[in-house]
Amino acid sequence: MVDSVKLTNETREDFGKGAARRLRRAGKIPAVLYGAGDETIHIALDAHETFLAVRHNANALVTLKINGKNQLALVRDIQHHPMTWDIEHVDLIGVRKGEKVEVTVPVTVVGEPAPGTVVTTDLLSLVILADATAIPESIEIDVEGKEEGTQIRIGTIDFPEGVTTDMDPEDLVVSVNVPQVDTSIEEADAALAAEQSAETEDEAPAEDTEKDSE
Repeated sequence: MVDSVKLTNETREDFGKGAARRLRRAGKIPAVLYGAGDETIHIALDAHETFLAVRHNANALVTLKINGKNQLALVRDIQHHPMTWDIEHVDLIGVRKGEKVEVTVPVTVVGEPAPGTVVTTDLLSLVILADATAIPESIEIDVEGKEEGTQIRIGTIDFPEGVTTDMDPEDLVVSVNVPQVDTSIEEADAALAAEQSAETEDEAPAEDTEKDSE
């Protein structure tokens, strides 16, 4: 089981924008816990602890104290301030060990492909099914030494144990190619230079071959 992060929390009864602003001024974040029983529970989280828990993992597993008992929860959604990027609200879902959940995780490319090639990432994230207590922070795609033309698709990924996906196995995730040189700009510049040169020649004064009369 992946270690969860313990978050200081308390239930809250006041709702609305005014109540949320008061919580944030007090160093807390309004949050909602779903799936922990029959009711939705409104709580307040410690802002600093929450920031540390989710800064490297958007699917962080946390432990809350609900009605005197520990409750595992998965961070489901984080709302940020559009300017400061401070966390303004968090949605969590109660989970249990052994329970499968669907989450979105980023793709991480590791390694260096063959010299002269570049890596193109076609899918930046994947939707996976994993044990709620064993969700990977990312899915690593190893391109070490991969040659031109290599295509890594969903169906060829070596997922961690216990992780599956319902995505199309033919979906392209990463490819390795030789970069194409765009010569259109150089060709356009050469054509413009030739045109300007021709115009300059046409505008040059003709040599006067007539002699002055006596």
